[in-house]
Amino acid sequence: MARRPERTARRVATSATPPDDAPPRERIIHAFMALLAERRIEQIGYTDIATRAGVSLAELRSEFGSKLAILAAHMKEIDRQVLTGGDADMAEEPARERLFDVLMRRLEVMVPYREAIRSLIRSARRNPPLALALNSLAVRSQQWMLAAADISTSGPRGMMQAQGLAVLFARVLRTFVRDEDEGLARTMASLDRELGRGQRYLEMLDGACRLTPLRCLVRRSRRDDLDDSDEEPVAA
Repeated sequence: MARRPERTARRVATSATPPDDAPPRERIIHAFMALLAERRIEQIGYTDIATRAGVSLAELRSEFGSKLAILAAHMKEIDRQVLTGGDADMAEEPARERLFDVLMRRLEVMVPYREAIRSLIRSARRNPPLALALNSLAVRSQQWMLAAADISTSGPRGMMQAQGLAVLFARVLRTFVRDEDEGLARTMASLDRELGRGQRYLEMLDGACRLTPLRCLVRRSRRDDLDDSDEEPVAA
């Protein structure tokens, strides 16, 4: 049986404040995320980041070429923490439950950055180019989340799943940034709903593709991307 209904959020030992002896790169990332929690990304200047991080502009430039590059580095670190925090007990669970567990681990790691995420969501609504850039970063991260759930990301269907999962996760984040419950109960319920909707969408898409020549592009990996041959397509 899947563990999802009984799952409780785990507090991850993640601090929003780096140690005093942290390398410049780490201090820059933390400074940028702290500034995002206070103001919109378009209101943050390079001098602001350097001053908050305690580095020179030259040091900042040597580490990062843009604010989006800093954000990409932050997301890469989130990816790393999720990938190193896997639960071996989930290996025998259905693919959807494995994915649920991976995404909840990601959300738990993101708790200290909730206000920064809220700020980015607000800015993306007003700035389509920023929204597209954030989507590109999100798709890259979600490819790793699918891999962490032992779901294939290869081929056209793998890319479609990663993109769909990025959109799905963005919707869950709208609940996450308002969820003050210690156990993230509302967030878990939102993620469960979104995964269900995503699974139904892929099932309908697979059915429609049986009627078109494009079925070889979409359905080629239908069974290959799950470990268990009797499992249904995973939500994305």
